[in-house]
Amino acid sequence: MDGRHGWVLVVLALLGGCGNPAPGPVTAPPSAVPGTPPAPVPGTSAPPEPAPGPSPAPQPDGGGERVAVPVYYVADTAAGPRLQREFHAVVTDDPASAAVQEMLAAPTGIDPDYRSHWPAGSALRGPVRREGGAIVVDLTGVGSGPSDPHLAELTVQQLVYTVQGAMQSTDPVRILVDGSTESALWGSVDTSAPIGRGDPYAVRSLVQIDSPADDTQVGREVEVSGEAAVWEATVRWAVLRDGAVVREGVASTAEGQRFAPFAFTVTLEPGQYTVRISEDDPSDGEGRPVLSDDKRVTVSG
Repeated sequence: MDGRHGWVLVVLALLGGCGNPAPGPVTAPPSAVPGTPPAPVPGTSAPPEPAPGPSPAPQPDGGGERVAVPVYYVADTAAGPRLQREFHAVVTDDPASAAVQEMLAAPTGIDPDYRSHWPAGSALRGPVRREGGAIVVDLTGVGSGPSDPHLAELTVQQLVYTVQGAMQSTDPVRILVDGSTESALWGSVDTSAPIGRGDPYAVRSLVQIDSPADDTQVGREVEVSGEAAVWEATVRWAVLRDGAVVREGVASTAEGQRFAPFAFTVTLEPGQYTVRISEDDPSDGEGRPVLSDDKRVTVSG
């Protein structure tokens, strides 16, 4: 188990529980960072979206408290690319800057299915700050981003969700490039004004495993937790070994049709498994493809 996975497990073990998680800025894996007001049920209106000159960007491990910051990525799903989230452990006194740095640090998350399409070399130019009712993120080295306009928009939303989640805020995000406002990032995304959070029901995957992290070692009592916005609060889960289902069941979220937490525990023999969650499908295949998320785990003796 590498240091990155170990950090995640240590933080999830040390940090205390929180209240109901919510979509948008952040929801914690049942510990970590407190939630924010939930987004509306689909079909209702969205909630209101609640220093000059560069300075050296902070180092995530340079001091401060040990915290888990939410970092969003783009994942290919059965319904097309959507945002997925994982929590990264850092020691910092500036969670927002640390979260952005984590997002830009590698082409994938801990889960290799979670990808970042920010160009290699993209970096935070100075600390994230608030200014004029907006969250300001000053970047450099953004180069040529995704050529597909939809993927470019989703990549920008990856940044918006990440920094809002770390700051526990729904304030819009003003993106600067080398200290200046760009009229359009990568020629397709309007960045002339602060950017609000996209509709989570259209932007995010509706099912999310937060813990355990991908490719981690766990005990025989495997505790799985996450967040989902699913029909009648029903999350289906399955455990696979060598592609075959060995255990399956149903878990309930705290609330139906809204992003809400779920948790379940399954007892497994030692070995390597994939834990998968998915939506229930009341349409029996007549609607859009079912969304799912999975994590690889090794159960120790």
